[in-house]
Amino acid sequence: MTSFYDLKPLDAKKQPYDFSQLKGKVVLIVNVASKCGFTKQYADLEALYKKYNAKGLEIIGFPCNQFGGQEPGSADEIASFCSLNYGVSFPVLDKIEVNGNNADPVYVWLKSQKSGFLGFSGIKWNFEKFLVDANGHVVNRWGSITNPSKLEGDIERALKDVKA
Repeated sequence: MTSFYDLKPLDAKKQPYDFSQLKGKVVLIVNVASKCGFTKQYADLEALYKKYNAKGLEIIGFPCNQFGGQEPGSADEIASFCSLNYGVSFPVLDKIEVNGNNADPVYVWLKSQKSGFLGFSGIKWNFEKFLVDANGHVVNRWGSITNPSKLEGDIERALKDVKA
């Protein structure tokens, strides 16, 4: 993979979700889980999505069960949980692994572009966030403890490059 836009992860129905459709948009990618202490961040992610989607922000959630088994459900169960509990309207794709030999290519690429705290490249826990600008470059990465509402300034700066 040479570009963000070459990536084609699977959606919740196991169909390719071609990242080329995201050209010109700012994208926030988050590994999510339904039974995590950070799960309440879904509400703030949805608030960001509602506020900035029309201006060019896309948010994509990737369910992951690698951290404490906190995302055990099927794709339908995850979708139902997100919708009923948090009104999630942004795409939540197929469940993946973010670390190790079976890490999804999206996360292999993201981690290669921006290391985490103290240079650690691996994902430490659920709800790590990557911000990709309108040109497909990772501009920032935040750990689980950073609430999505704290990302607004970075999102607004990235959105200045979006062509209306």
